[in-house]
Amino acid sequence: MDHSGHGMTMDLPPFTLGRGLAWSADPFFLVACLLALALYGWGVARLVRRGDKWPVGRTVAFVLGVLSVALVMCTGLNDYGMVMFSVHMVQHMVISMVSPILVLLGAPITLALRALPTAGRDRTGPRELLLKLLHSRYLRIVTHPAFTIPMFIASLYALYFTPLFDFLMGSRAGHIAMMVHFLAVGLVFFWPIMGVDPGPHRPGHLMRMLELFAGMPFHAFFGIALMMASTPMVSTFEHPPASLGIEALSDQNAAGGIAWAFSEIPSVLVLIALLFQWYASDQRQARRKDRAADRDGDKELEAYNAYLASLHARGN
Repeated sequence: MDHSGHGMTMDLPPFTLGRGLAWSADPFFLVACLLALALYGWGVARLVRRGDKWPVGRTVAFVLGVLSVALVMCTGLNDYGMVMFSVHMVQHMVISMVSPILVLLGAPITLALRALPTAGRDRTGPRELLLKLLHSRYLRIVTHPAFTIPMFIASLYALYFTPLFDFLMGSRAGHIAMMVHFLAVGLVFFWPIMGVDPGPHRPGHLMRMLELFAGMPFHAFFGIALMMASTPMVSTFEHPPASLGIEALSDQNAAGGIAWAFSEIPSVLVLIALLFQWYASDQRQARRKDRAADRDGDKELEAYNAYLASLHARGN
């Protein structure tokens, strides 16, 4: 029996890690992941060929970010996520919080701006279109905290506690659209906070931390609400297949625990990254001040030597 147009059978065996990680690719996400890796690899290769350097750490972070998307969308996790609330919540948390952080640490926009050739005078190419997008009013709106924080919260409460979730889970296209939405919301939420790539908003490090913590408590509250509920709250997972050997309410409680845990783990990772960036920024600023002081000292010394030379010339 098919479920939600995915072509997967309802009679799945009980979930195990081996079955969850078995290959079961969603064509849309498989193509998207391969394309992202290919484009990023092309950009790095282009820089290397012309003698420029690109940090290996950024490449590793980006590849891990794309692979994390493939992990939850191109394995058995995607099949079990259609009938188990707990597995679906793993998908949601990874693709909305872990994958965006890793992808953004890979600085794909910076790589694109450095690797894409300029189109020339009065011509528009991919690089010019990217710059136009970065300076567009649309991007200023969708990356502003007044938009990203409410959207980040609405992706939980307005989705799971309304009929919209059941509607989207009712078709393959709806499920793909929901997962793309989770990834996109994670990217625009963490983009200004990470501050690796250029963007319309460049808040200070303290403001980035405030933006980070403004959204995270709502994740925890959402998880606690699921864990404390005495009845199933999402119709899609209200009647799990008997072959799974699970009970809907206990699976929902597990989903709530996963949502609660994921509100803490990425926050700590981002906070550590921000503290490192803050320290590195202070070190760069200190070095600039030292260089400026050295230049000023050299100018004062030159002026003093010139003064002594003038006195000597007058004496002669």
